[in-house]
Amino acid sequence: MAGPLASLKVVEFSGLGPAPLAGQLLADLGAHVRVVDRASARAADASDVNRRGKQSIALNLKTDAGRDVARALIAQSDILIEGFRPGVMERLGLGPEACPDRLIYGRITGWGQDGPLAQRAGHDLTYLALSGALSLMGPADRPPAPPLNLIADYGAGTMFLLFGVLAALVERGITGKGQVVDAAMVDGVPAMMGLLHGMIARGTWDVSRGSNWLDGGAPFYRCYTCADGRYVAVAALEPQFYTELLAGLGLAAADQPAQNDQAHWPELHARFEARFAARPRDEWARHFEGTDACVAPVLSVAEAAEHPHLAARATYVRQADVLQSGTAPRFSRTPAEAPAPPTAPGAGAEAILAELGHDAGAIAALRAQGALA
Repeated sequence: MAGPLASLKVVEFSGLGPAPLAGQLLADLGAHVRVVDRASARAADASDVNRRGKQSIALNLKTDAGRDVARALIAQSDILIEGFRPGVMERLGLGPEACPDRLIYGRITGWGQDGPLAQRAGHDLTYLALSGALSLMGPADRPPAPPLNLIADYGAGTMFLLFGVLAALVERGITGKGQVVDAAMVDGVPAMMGLLHGMIARGTWDVSRGSNWLDGGAPFYRCYTCADGRYVAVAALEPQFYTELLAGLGLAAADQPAQNDQAHWPELHARFEARFAARPRDEWARHFEGTDACVAPVLSVAEAAEHPHLAARATYVRQADVLQSGTAPRFSRTPAEAPAPPTAPGAGAEAILAELGHDAGAIAALRAQGALA
């Protein structure tokens, strides 16, 4: 494997969403990621993008032999990733106290490892709601809008887990000791809201939805419907960009109210709405091309992959006709390889066990005991 993390060994206990993405991103950058799948895991195919670049062994962790193999894998690893409810790994005898002192034990949950809600079920929208962030999203006259599951699951979950385990890896280089990283989505969401917290404290952000710079209230930061029913996104926040937006729309700046005069925002919104409704989306995209008006067509995922800028950077790639992201971020001295295809549950069992010192007879015995799927 190539990439800046090529020396890193990771064991990931299979789950849903944020933890598999964390493992995928580490694998994308060259880490040797081995997934412990359930013995009953369903078949995987090329569409299971989060499994790309990983090895897999499917173990029955309810058996002593299966847990022994898991412990041997853990002992060989730098980082462990798990996303179960608090206490699950402990009940399997695989909690932090049973692991080597040098191991970095990454735990990702919605609520965290402790607190009144630690054992409660939840999803991205649940954590956004309780963190206060969801109250600020969406139009004023409708309920808050779910922003897919990108913010709590993957922003506050996956990215904070990766931030945490890599920070712990740096610290281990000094002390030689590992530690537990408790990545809770309800902690990560507020941590990303520093700008908003500051604006609320200064009184420059109205907590009523749809009345601020970044929540669709500003006519110069929102989406508009074009003549063909498709959309453009306008993000002309700075005065110089706003000036270019007005020029592109054929509106004389001297005839418009001040950009940040909120009393006139409804008037400006109606004016912009009428202008954008006069032409189709792609015509507007060509019209604003080469300007700093911050006007972009709202593309589908398939269209985005074909956009000249993203195509030039190979931002999207295809594997087995599955469109997916390339590797990000990029490194000048230790570039990562193109993403490897996803692996099926258990597909790497023999190679993993051989690396752990098991011969063919020992592997057959594990299968006979029901420890290995």
